[in-house]
Amino acid sequence: MKGDCTLFPLTADPGTHFAPGRQLWVVNLAGDTVAGPLTVERSREYHREWLVKFEGVEGRDALDPFRGTFLGVPAEQLTPPGEDEVYLHELDGFSVRLADETPLGLVSAVYDLPAGIMIEVQGPKREFLLPYKKEFVQQVDRAGRRLVVTPPEGLLE
Repeated sequence: MKGDCTLFPLTADPGTHFAPGRQLWVVNLAGDTVAGPLTVERSREYHREWLVKFEGVEGRDALDPFRGTFLGVPAEQLTPPGEDEVYLHELDGFSVRLADETPLGLVSAVYDLPAGIMIEVQGPKREFLLPYKKEFVQQVDRAGRRLVVTPPEGLLE
């Protein structure tokens, strides 16, 4: 397909985001929108990647200025998270509590590490890292911006 570019999706739903007619914006590493919208003319899955052709963009050379950038969509166009789910970027500032409502602190950072997602919790006396896994994060209240957790034994001592 002449003029197609190969993209590696960072979404669980690339078929929706790369659908014909969908508009995407070019975002740099700082998270700033630097170009767009680009309208998807056609796309198809290709192994673990996607081949995408944008309307009015002829040839791969036309996309060279965008190497090292990402394609994004406005947050309001994303599929809403399911019950007990949250977008990772939303976690900053969430209240972290035990099941008995004892406050532990606020989420101050989120890290995507090889071992998995970790949240940094800033408590009244110290900060700690908590694996963002179902065994430790018991409840996610997106509307109330809080997490109910059961920390691993010894973490809080």
